[in-house]
Amino acid sequence: MIEFILNNKKVRVQHPAGMTLLDFIRYEQNLTGTKIGCREGDCGACTVLLGRLVDGKVKYDSMTSCITPLGNARAKHVVTVEGLNMDELTPAQRAIADYGGTQCGFCTVGFVVSLSGYCLTAENPTVESVISAIDGNICRCTGYKSIERGAAALADQLKPKDLEHPVKWLVDNNFIPGYFMDIPNRLAEIEKPKPKATAPVFVGGGTDLYVQRHDELHDEDIGFLFDRDELKGIYPDGNNIVIRSAATATDMMQSEVMNTIFPNLYKHMKLVSSTPIRNMGTIAGNFVNASPIGDLTAYFLALDASIILTDEQKNERKIKLKDFYLGYKVLNKQPGESISHIMFEIPSKTMHFNFEKVCKRTYLDIASVNSAMLVEAENGVISSINISAGGVGPTPKFLQKTCDFLKGKEITESILYEANDIIQGEISPISDVRGSESYKRLLLRQLVFAHFAELFPESINPGELV
Repeated sequence: MIEFILNNKKVRVQHPAGMTLLDFIRYEQNLTGTKIGCREGDCGACTVLLGRLVDGKVKYDSMTSCITPLGNARAKHVVTVEGLNMDELTPAQRAIADYGGTQCGFCTVGFVVSLSGYCLTAENPTVESVISAIDGNICRCTGYKSIERGAAALADQLKPKDLEHPVKWLVDNNFIPGYFMDIPNRLAEIEKPKPKATAPVFVGGGTDLYVQRHDELHDEDIGFLFDRDELKGIYPDGNNIVIRSAATATDMMQSEVMNTIFPNLYKHMKLVSSTPIRNMGTIAGNFVNASPIGDLTAYFLALDASIILTDEQKNERKIKLKDFYLGYKVLNKQPGESISHIMFEIPSKTMHFNFEKVCKRTYLDIASVNSAMLVEAENGVISSINISAGGVGPTPKFLQKTCDFLKGKEITESILYEANDIIQGEISPISDVRGSESYKRLLLRQLVFAHFAELFPESINPGELV
């Protein structure tokens, strides 16, 4: 039995937990405002809000329903565009209409839902943050400036928002329907199911599995990990940071402890997918997916992170993330094992970190090549360094030989050219839809140069690197 609130209606269904939330909404509930577009989480036409009860309040996140399993809606408030409608247009709807932000209308509902989610979550409304909230929505015909102008006008309307009683203020000012006021009490009455200890397939956010196998997963006996409290959290433990496996990319992006350690975290994480996908995708899922171009994999490889693998008998095994990948989609993981924790040593204040990514679109795209670097240098001489690279071989790559060469070297343009010779021997890119072999080799060279130019501008003149 799957029980949740859909807009203003409580639903209890026996449908397969592996079916997509999109199919349930459209075909079983006839709520056709939620559109079918790419079925890969890229276009945002199927965006819904999922609200979960946290400390007596409902926290809403935008998610793409085309790759969200129905089982991940358990005990949540699912909001489609129909659940936002009132007698008059809401400010989010009005902003799109007033500024000419719709033409064919296919994408409009996704933008409205994302903007409504922003209304629910924004604490300091700004033009930058409201536009960020719609970074997972693609418009096929109108162009974005009209939408951006409407979004900016909406952010201005939110500036007087009462942060002590935000939902009441939004209801009183007709941003959302009045039934939102009682959702916390209604969700509290829904009992959360006990998680499965074993299952043929375990699913976190589903952002990769449901792109590849949504038809196969429809009738699978799935163990759902996304809402398991014991798998949530990011916290310091002595000299380490521990990240539990169901923590999402958004959890990481918003983590106070992570932002303290990595001042450029927001800028780096904005390069990773889009807001709805970051709200869904788990960090451990990114690792287990084993994509050669996984952004978070590259990020944590440079931190020399370790993972804790736990089997069904609760036995734990700790390995380095760089030792997790044995070949293309081949993992150093035994049957029954899953990642329970991720951990890395807190970098000292004298260490510097950077993440770079190149793709066909700046945002909401898969990398052609990505790279991260953690480095410590004294008086221009490198004392320790970790460099990772993605998209340049069958597995995410830790550039061990390059790091060994750079240790003890002075940071100069000539040394970087010598390091590039070693880099090129460590990688084995192939030509594919994201670029030719030679292009990817050039990209990684430039990304490594970019790390040093970003972190050591006093030593490296980008104009000298050609």
